[in-house]
Amino acid sequence: MDYAEARRRMVDGQVKPNRVTDPRILLAMQEVPREFFVPAALRVRALSDEDLALGGGRVLLQPMVIARLLQLAAPGAAERVLVLASGTGYGAALLAHMGCQVVAVEDDKALLELAGPALASSGLPAGSVRQQVGNPATGFPEGAPYELIVIEGAVPAVPPALVEQLAEGGRLVAIRREPGEAGSAIIGRRVGGHLSVVDAFDVRGTLLPAFTPKPAFRFV
Repeated sequence: MDYAEARRRMVDGQVKPNRVTDPRILLAMQEVPREFFVPAALRVRALSDEDLALGGGRVLLQPMVIARLLQLAAPGAAERVLVLASGTGYGAALLAHMGCQVVAVEDDKALLELAGPALASSGLPAGSVRQQVGNPATGFPEGAPYELIVIEGAVPAVPPALVEQLAEGGRLVAIRREPGEAGSAIIGRRVGGHLSVVDAFDVRGTLLPAFTPKPAFRFV
C-alpha cells in the first residue's frame, strides 16, 4: 500500500469534509504516519474512518475526531501541551509536528511499547514529545503550567487537579460523556483559577478507564 497517498485520501475524504480547515492540522495528518501508531495487524485499517480498538478498553480516535479536537484546541507553535491518555502517541505526534512542546502521559504499558518506536520513526525533532508513565487523571504537575491540555478520549468530568496544571488563560479539550449517554467535545479555559467550559460538537467517544470511577461496593 502507498501509505503517503492513503494519508492524502484520508485528509481529503474524511478530515476536510468535517469542517477541519486549519492547514497545520491537515499537513500534520498527511505527513505523520498514522499507520505507525497501531499494532502491525491493524496497519491496513489505520487510515479508515473509525476508532481502532487497541485493547484494554482503549482506542485510537478516528481521524476526523482527533482532527476536530485539535482544531478546537487551536494549539500555538511552541506552546507547552499536556496530552493525557496519549495511547500510542498519535495525537502527541500531530501536536509536535505543529511545533508544540508536548508531554504525553500514559499508564498502559502495551500502548507505551507501541508509542516509543512510533514516535522515534515518525520524523519528529528529537525531544519534541516527552513520554511519561503515570495516571492520566492526575496529569503531570512537575511540568506545569501548560497552555493546553488535551485528553484523548471521553471522561465523565474534568478532574480538578488538571485545572490546577493549566496556565491562566490556558485551554483544555476533551470529550465529556457519562456512561450510557451521548457525549460532546468540550473546550474549557482557565479564568480566575476556574475552568469555564463550553460544548463544541456532538461526539460519542470511548470512556477512558483512568477517568472512570470504579463502582463502589454496597451492601444490599
